[in-house]
Amino acid sequence: MKLTALLTTLIFSVSAFADNAAKQPTQGSTIMGFLPFILMFVVMYIFFIMPKQKEAKKLDAMRKAIKKGDKVLTSAGIIGTIANIEDSLITVKTGNDTKLDFEKSAILRVLEVKSEEKTDK
Repeated sequence: MKLTALLTTLIFSVSAFADNAAKQPTQGSTIMGFLPFILMFVVMYIFFIMPKQKEAKKLDAMRKAIKKGDKVLTSAGIIGTIANIEDSLITVKTGNDTKLDFEKSAILRVLEVKSEEKTDK
């Protein structure tokens, strides 16, 4: 019995406070209401989106610079040397006679770059 009386009193007091809060005039403009969301988006863009874009550009430049003879690591964890390069298809030589075809996007990084220095004596 006391619990229902307490809950009823609590409900009426909460609704009274809500009515008082609704009657007060709003202060500030609507842009101030959106300011926390705008700032949150800017911070997320600076800390999450921009670094990911820079990383993607570096990865794309690395994939464009791949040459025949480079030692690479694929996304499958296979290490091998580039045997052939076509448009988007790369043939990776992993053993004496083993050649595997991969998409260019499957190359994670170049481990060793083949040096094409010619020594004149």
